[in-house]
Amino acid sequence: MCLAVPVCVTECPEEGKARVRVGSGETFMDISTLLLPEPVKPGDYVIVHAGFALRVLDPTEAQESLVLFRQIAEMGGMPSTF
Repeated sequence: MCLAVPVCVTECPEEGKARVRVGSGETFMDISTLLLPEPVKPGDYVIVHAGFALRVLDPTEAQESLVLFRQIAEMGGMPSTF
């Protein structure tokens, strides 16, 4: 099963691309933002699946989702990088 994960945009090196921080650690990945209707900026939270940003999240919604991911990780249900 695959999950769409909330991540924070750290930089936008060029149009249609972004670098994001995964979880609270030092894990970063490069993603495509071509599926989004508007450009993203550093500090935005997006939902990512298979390397593509699917939508921009409200910061409160993103934090609530990250809390849930952390709780699941603490129960041993997923990696603890959140």
